[in-house]
Amino acid sequence: MKKGYIVALLILVVLLIDQASKFYIKTHFEYNEDILIGGLDWARLHFVENEGMAFGITFDWEYGKLLLSLFRVLMVVGLIWYLRLLLAAEMPFGFILSIGLITAGALGNIIDSAFYALIFSMSGYHGGVAELTAFGQGYGLSQGLPFNGFMHGRVVDMLYFPIKWVHIPEWMPWIGGDDFLFFSPIFNVADAAITTGVISIILFQRRFFKDGFVQQEPPAEPAVTWEEAEKLEDEAFASADSDTDAPENPDWTENTELETPEEDTRNNEQPSESAPKPNNHNLL
Repeated sequence: MKKGYIVALLILVVLLIDQASKFYIKTHFEYNEDILIGGLDWARLHFVENEGMAFGITFDWEYGKLLLSLFRVLMVVGLIWYLRLLLAAEMPFGFILSIGLITAGALGNIIDSAFYALIFSMSGYHGGVAELTAFGQGYGLSQGLPFNGFMHGRVVDMLYFPIKWVHIPEWMPWIGGDDFLFFSPIFNVADAAITTGVISIILFQRRFFKDGFVQQEPPAEPAVTWEEAEKLEDEAFASADSDTDAPENPDWTENTELETPEEDTRNNEQPSESAPKPNNHNLL
């Protein structure tokens, strides 16, 4: 299976688990209802809704919810584009899966913000289990939210793990003497996916990026056919033969004057015609 299909399957599975758990809690729990998981006091299902970020963090601003929803949409679009780049660059698969978890979590909370106020009635504190309504007839309409609640829905949270109360020593500045509950936030599957992806990147960053951010492979050498190889070999031999031959210089004979040695006139003097001839009669 291709890596892209595996990442898409991971995102789809996280979304299905996240939305199935939220639909169940929304339609079966009263607001603030709490039950133990497996009889454990430190593991609970506790139904709350929040208008802000993960783990119930909110903005004290009139347009904070709309701004947060739009930011989530832009973030998911950017993450999907980033995933495509990572797959094309053949980044470490563990890093790609971590980004996939973050994308799935952000997308899961976007669905709550975008549509839950349109399709669910209000959840009451006592006897007020929410019901599915016709599209656009949810609590966004009854509460007069902008666009009948589109992009103004509340995110459903239900996972609560109050593990232990810790007493802060008196000598600690500002918080000394107080009691601190670990772990107090209430969150959902989408929040858990985002947190798991971020922690994985932090813990395994050396393994993910040990060979650099992008792994570049050396370019493959082009294949050469037998005919091209023989042609290149013949050209190489021809070039070598031409280098061994002496270069022809057509002007060499014209520009070079043949010098002949001068005759030694002292040893080869010829008698001139005016010189006196010997008298043979005086030899007697």
